Amino acid sequence: MASSHSSSPVPQGSSSDVFFKKEVDPTKHIRPVQSLPDVCPKEPTGDSNSLCVAPSLVTDQHRWTIYHSKVNLPAALNDPRLAKRESDFFTKTWGLDFVDTEVIPSFYLPQISKEHFTIYQQEISQREKIHERCKNICPPKDTFDRTLVHTHDKSRTDLEQVPKIFMKPDFALDDSLTFNSVLPWSHFNTAGGKGNRDAASSKLLQEKLSHYLDIVEVNIAHQISLRSEAFFHAMTSQHELQDYLKKTSQAVKMLRDKIAQIDKVMCEGSLHILRLALTRNNCVKVYNKLKLMATVHQTQPTVQVLLSTSEFVGALDLIATTQEVLQQELQGIHSFRHLGSQLCELEKLIDKMMIAEFSTYSHSDLNRPLEDDCQVLEEERLVSLVFGLLKQRKLNFLEIYSEEMIITAKNIIKQIDRNSDIYDFDLCMIIDVQGILNPLKATLNIIHSVVLSVLDKNQRTRELEEISQQKNAAKDNSLDTEVAYLIHEGMFISDAFSEGELTAMTVDTASQRNASPNSEPCSSDSVSEPECTTDSSSSKEQTSSSATPGGVDIMVSEDMKLTDLELGKLANNIQELLYSASDICHDRAVKFLMSRAKDGFLEKLNSMEFITLSRLMETFILDTEQICGRKSMSLLGALQSQANKFVNRFHEERKTKLSLLLDNERWKQADVPAEFQDLVDSISDGKIALPEKKLGATEERKPAEVLVVEGQQYAVVGTVLLLIRIILEYCQCVDNIPSVTTDMLTRLSDLLKYFNSRSCQLVLGAGALQVVGLKTITTKNLALSSRCLQLIVHYIPVIRAHFEARLPPKQYSMLRHFDHITKDYHDHIAEISAKLVAIMDSLFDKLLSKYEVKAPVPSACFRNICKQMAKMHEAIFDLLPEEQTQMLFLRINASYKLHLKKQLSHLNVINDGGPQNGLVTADVAFYTGNLQALKGLKDLDLNMAEIWEQKR
Repeated sequence: MASSHSSSPVPQGSSSDVFFKKEVDPTKHIRPVQSLPDVCPKEPTGDSNSLCVAPSLVTDQHRWTIYHSKVNLPAALNDPRLAKRESDFFTKTWGLDFVDTEVIPSFYLPQISKEHFTIYQQEISQREKIHERCKNICPPKDTFDRTLVHTHDKSRTDLEQVPKIFMKPDFALDDSLTFNSVLPWSHFNTAGGKGNRDAASSKLLQEKLSHYLDIVEVNIAHQISLRSEAFFHAMTSQHELQDYLKKTSQAVKMLRDKIAQIDKVMCEGSLHILRLALTRNNCVKVYNKLKLMATVHQTQPTVQVLLSTSEFVGALDLIATTQEVLQQELQGIHSFRHLGSQLCELEKLIDKMMIAEFSTYSHSDLNRPLEDDCQVLEEERLVSLVFGLLKQRKLNFLEIYSEEMIITAKNIIKQIDRNSDIYDFDLCMIIDVQGILNPLKATLNIIHSVVLSVLDKNQRTRELEEISQQKNAAKDNSLDTEVAYLIHEGMFISDAFSEGELTAMTVDTASQRNASPNSEPCSSDSVSEPECTTDSSSSKEQTSSSATPGGVDIMVSEDMKLTDLELGKLANNIQELLYSASDICHDRAVKFLMSRAKDGFLEKLNSMEFITLSRLMETFILDTEQICGRKSMSLLGALQSQANKFVNRFHEERKTKLSLLLDNERWKQADVPAEFQDLVDSISDGKIALPEKKLGATEERKPAEVLVVEGQQYAVVGTVLLLIRIILEYCQCVDNIPSVTTDMLTRLSDLLKYFNSRSCQLVLGAGALQVVGLKTITTKNLALSSRCLQLIVHYIPVIRAHFEARLPPKQYSMLRHFDHITKDYHDHIAEISAKLVAIMDSLFDKLLSKYEVKAPVPSACFRNICKQMAKMHEAIFDLLPEEQTQMLFLRINASYKLHLKKQLSHLNVINDGGPQNGLVTADVAFYTGNLQALKGLKDLDLNMAEIWEQKR
C-alpha cells in the first residue's frame, strides 16, 4: 500500500522541519481514499480552514491547545438551572448555588468610549494606507509549491477520517470503555433472527478498520519519503567527518614528535639546573622549619617555667605566638597535630589560674589591716593579672571582686556585731565599714588606668592604620603614574613591577643587615632556646607604655582583641563597682541598724544620743559620697525612717508631758527660775538655741516674779515656761537633724494647737474645776491664761523664721500652719477678754437693776460697783500690760453706761436739773472718781453724758 505513493516536489528555501530539498515526480499522485461510514465516535470535523487550526497528532502532539481544556469558561458561567438544560444528565445539577449578581463597575478604571480610540485611528489610518499601497506595488512571493500544500492538506484530510481515539497516547484495548468504543457489541447480537445483518455489520467494521490502517500507513510512507534525502545526506557527512579526524590525528602525532625533540635538545639541561636550585631552596626551608619545630617543641616547658613565677601575660604571649606559628608556618606537621589542642587546654588552665589568682588577690586586698596611706597591695601583680584577664577577654573578673567585697562587708558586720559591747554606740561600726572604700578605690583606680591604657593603644593603632592606608593609596597612585611612564617609554609592565619588587627586597635586606650586623641564623645548637621563636614571631608586635597612678609602667601589646565598646563598658563597670561598694557598705549598715532597732536600742536613746548618732551617720554618708562620687540613698532612707520614729517618740513624750502639766496646772502665777530667763534671753536676737547650763551661777540667782521678754513683762504659769523650753527643743532638733524639718514643723504645730485647745477647755471651759479641783475660775485665772497665750504668740514669728530658713522653697506652703495657729491664739485671747467683760456685764446688770435714785449719796449700789471694779483692777493690773488694762476697762465702762442708761430710762430720770438728776450726778461722779483713782486708769476717758435722756 505504501509503495503505490511517491514523494511530491518540495519548495526550495523552506525552513520547516517537514520539508526537504528533493524533487518528486509530479505525475505520480496519491491514490484517493474513499470515505467510509463512521461507526466509531470521533471529533467533529469541518472545512479545511477550520481544520488547519485544529491539533495535529503528528506535528502538534506536544503543544497545548484549547482542546486540552476540560471545562471552558462559557460552560462554567452558563446558568445550568435554566429549563432548557434540565434534560442534560451531566449538567442539570451544576450551579445550584449560583447567584446572579450585578457587576459593579470599578472606581479605578475610566469609562471607555469610542472617543478614546479617535487619536489612535487617526494615527494608524495613514499607516494602513501606506501598507496597502506597498502590498499592491510589491506583491508577496509565494515560495511554497501549491502542489505540496495541496498534498499536505489532503493528507490531513485523510487523517481526520481516523477517529481520535486511536491517536490517544493512553490507547489500550484492555480498557472496557475503549474496547466497547472500538468494537461496539451491539452489531454482533445474533438473537432474533438477525444473523445475516450482524455478519454484514461485522464485515463492514473490519473493512473500516483496515481502511484506517491503510490511511496511517500511506501517511507514514509519505513522511519517510519526504525525509529520505536527509538520511542520505547524514550518511555522507559521517564519512567525510571520519576522513577529517584521520588527517587531524596524523598532524597531531607529527607535532608531538617535534616538541619532544625540542624538549630534549633545548630544555632538559636548563630545567635540571632549575630543579637543583629549587631543591636547594627546599632544603634550606626544611632546615629552617626543623629549627622552628625544635623551638616550638620547647613551648610547653617554657610556659611551665613562666607559670611558676606567675608570669601569666608572658605565658599567654608565648602560647599565642606558638599558635600563630602552628597555623601559618607549621600547618600540616603530623608530629604537632596535638600541640594546638594541648596549648588550648593549657590556655584554659591559665585562665582558671588567673581567675583563682585574682580571687586570692581580691581576698587579700580587701581583708588586709586598714592603713592610713591606703597603698595598693602588690601593684605590679595586680597590673599583670588585669592585663592577662583582658588579653583572654575574661571581662567578668569585676564580678569576682564585687562578690569578695560583699563577703568582706558581711564579715566586718559580723565581727562588729560580736564585739559591739566595746563601743559606746553600736552603730560606730560604720567607721570601720568606711575604711574599706579608700583602699578599694585605690585598687579600682589601678584597674581603670590599665583599661584606659588599652583603650588608648587601640585608638592610636587605628590612627596609625588610617595613616598607613593613606600612604599606601598615595604610593599606588605614584606607582600607576610610573607604570604609565614606563609603558610610554617602551618597557613592559611586568618588567617594571619586577624591578620595583627587587629594589624593595634589596632595601629590606640591607635594613635588616644594618639593624643586626652580627646576627646569625639560629643553629641546631640553639634548639633549647625558646626565645628564638618568640622574638622572631613577635617582632611584628608594637607596644606602648604608660604608667599607673602608683608609678608602675604599663606595656600594652597589639594583640589585645578588645573593641572600644567593650573597653568603654568595662571602664563604666569599674565606676559602677565603686558605686556598688558604697551601696554595699550602706546596705550592711542599714541591716545592722535595723537589727539594733528590733532590739529596742534606738528607743532607749535620748535626744542628744540620737542626735550624735544621726550626725555620725550623716558624716559617713558624706564621706562615702566624696570617695565614690555618688550619693547612696539606702542608709539615708533608713536614717530618715529612724528619724521619723524618733520624731514620733519625741513628740509623743513632750505632748504627754504637756498634757500632764496642763492637767495639774492650777493657773496661778509662778516664779521664773533664772535658767528660764536665760533661755528667753538666748533667743532675744532672733536665733533659737538652747543655752549651756551654768550650775554655779544658777544656784546663786533667785527666781523672778515675771518673765522679761524684750523689755516686756509676762506673768506666766509654770506650764508655759516648760512649753517654751519644749518649743526650743523642737527647733534645736531641726538644727541637729535637718532631715526631720518638715516632720518637726507638723509636730510642733500639733503641740501648739493642743496647748491652745486644752488651755481653752480648762480655763474658758472651766475644765480645771473637775481636773484640778479649783473652786471657781477667777478673773485672775483668765488674765493669766491670756498673758500666757500672748507669750506664745510673741514667739510664733521667731519659730516661723527658724523653720523657713531650713525648709526647701517647694515646702514653704507648710508655713501656713503658723498663720492658722496665730489666728487661733488671737481668737482665744479675744474670747478671754470678752469673758472678762461679760463677768462685769452680768455684775452691772445685777446691781443696777436694783438701783433707786434717793439719798444718801453715794448710794449703796454705786459703792458695790466701785468695789467690784477695784477688785477687777487689782486682779488683772499686775498680769496684763497697761494698754490692755485700759482697753479692757473701756469696754467694761461701755457696758456700765449701757446698763445705767437702761435703768435711768426705766426710772424715768432725765437730765432736767431736778433733785433726782442731782442724786444721779453725784453717784456718777463718785464712780468716775473712784475708777480714775485706780492705777493706770487716770487718763481713761470716762464720758458719762451718754447715759442721760434728753429733756422732754
